[in-house]
Amino acid sequence: MARLLSLALLAFLSLASAFVAPMHRQSPLAAASRSSSITMIRHANKLKKLNLPADQRKALLRGLTTELIRHGRIKSTLRRCKEVRTTADHMITLAKDGSLHARRQALGYVYDKELVHALFEQVPERYADRDGGYTRVLRDGYRRGDNSEMGVIELL
Repeated sequence: MARLLSLALLAFLSLASAFVAPMHRQSPLAAASRSSSITMIRHANKLKKLNLPADQRKALLRGLTTELIRHGRIKSTLRRCKEVRTTADHMITLAKDGSLHARRQALGYVYDKELVHALFEQVPERYADRDGGYTRVLRDGYRRGDNSEMGVIELL
């Protein structure tokens, strides 16, 4: 009877182990290295955050873009110059298009209405042969107070 009971117990345990996934043992070093290499991917995040909330960042970029179009050349931190480059190129692309929709988009972004009208008058002949790259960013040393890397952005 005991032998029959042990055979039944053995059969039951073998069936139970068929439904349980085998456990693979990893070394702690391999598990630690795998978890530390996980990085998040920033999908569809084109702009740098510039350590500012979204509303302040958008206002800063609008202001810098407006002043760049007005003066043709501005000096700011290098990171800001590189971010203004995208919006300034977009405004010039809109001005080259010249449609009413493009004009209204530019009016919604640039702070000065007369500046937009001047932009739409001058840009098509100035940049007719150029398909992009309307600005140039140059390095300009480091700021005295906080040693931030400075840059100059200018329209070509």
